[in-house]
Amino acid sequence: MIISDKILTKIIQPRPLQSHKGDFGRVLTIGGNINYGGAIIMATAASVSSGAGLVTCATNKENLTALHARVPEAMFVNYFDKIALSDSIASADVIILGPGLGDDIRAQEIVQVCLTNLRSRHTCIIDGSAITIISQNTHLKELATTSAAQIIYTPHQMEWQRLSHILIPEQTTSTSQKIQAFLNATVILKKYHTEIFHKNRLISTLEIGGPYMATGGMGDTLAGILGGFIAQFNKNHNLNEIIDAAVYFHTYVAQELAKENYVVLPTKLISQIPAVMKKFE
Repeated sequence: MIISDKILTKIIQPRPLQSHKGDFGRVLTIGGNINYGGAIIMATAASVSSGAGLVTCATNKENLTALHARVPEAMFVNYFDKIALSDSIASADVIILGPGLGDDIRAQEIVQVCLTNLRSRHTCIIDGSAITIISQNTHLKELATTSAAQIIYTPHQMEWQRLSHILIPEQTTSTSQKIQAFLNATVILKKYHTEIFHKNRLISTLEIGGPYMATGGMGDTLAGILGGFIAQFNKNHNLNEIIDAAVYFHTYVAQELAKENYVVLPTKLISQIPAVMKKFE
């Protein structure tokens, strides 16, 4: 199925007049080691800008000043505090796990804490470093595969190669779908003409986008938009449609910015999210 802008007018609806922040979901972003704090900050900013009611960022404490400077709307948790992290997971609706997390022993422990604490009411978006960690650890892959939560992987082609063991030249639609079914998860395979493999075996395809999106942080921004869309729209729409809408929206905003920009910076894309959402309300 080819995704079109019709999905945006279907999903993005006016907010009820009688509303408060609790009506639009809680997102927890987990990632950002001392070297890659920008990744989790962009994911967090994208969740806030796309309309999540409450967003908490679990990250290295070294990122706190930058986080509060760039996204003062977000709350902070030290991700090395396992009790605080577990409590934050318990109170979240959507978890974004992995942007800028790294793959050292401490990062592996954080992934373990997250996957262990997932419940059926959660949606967990597994991105970036967390995909690599899970691909290298049989126990963690089993935790994710057997989780009662809705799991969404967002790999680019090399990350998909690590997770699926399908070489990039051999990543056909049929071979990827077989592994996606085994993983018991939705897979958003990021590439030119991104493919979305849904759990009900429906495959959605994106036919917009271009090389102006090939810059660091673009995937982190997509993860954040996914989190924001799922958190606020899941009461009135099915998950497949929300995922399709978030993926299309992310690329649509980039495409609009590319009309006047050679490269689209993720931070610029994030700044345009609320205004573009308003167009489709």
